[in-house]
Amino acid sequence: SNIPGGISIAIKAGNATELAKYMNSTIELLLLEKEDFYKKNVAEAILKDFFNEYHTKDFTIRHQGAKNDAQYAIGNLRTEKGDFRVYFLLKRVNQDLLIHQIRIEADNGR
Repeated sequence: SNIPGGISIAIKAGNATELAKYMNSTIELLLLEKEDFYKKNVAEAILKDFFNEYHTKDFTIRHQGAKNDAQYAIGNLRTEKGDFRVYFLLKRVNQDLLIHQIRIEADNGR
């Protein structure tokens, strides 16, 4: 099974509200060196600020897979202020596949 398509669409649109629909009630967010666990609404607000500042141009999933009960995906986020590598981890909660972790790191061409 693949990552829900709506996640890519939300990131590509820079839409944190839409992205939050796919989040677990608490998520681990690593954003530009800052890492913590946040309630969904707080994570949404932090990502909204990020998208407002960086203005998304494109997002492409480069790799996705599964391990144990989790799905993960790695993608490239292009913004007006540079490129980022995005990693997210999803786990099943009841019937839904929800985001438990998001990492957004500067992509220095490595």
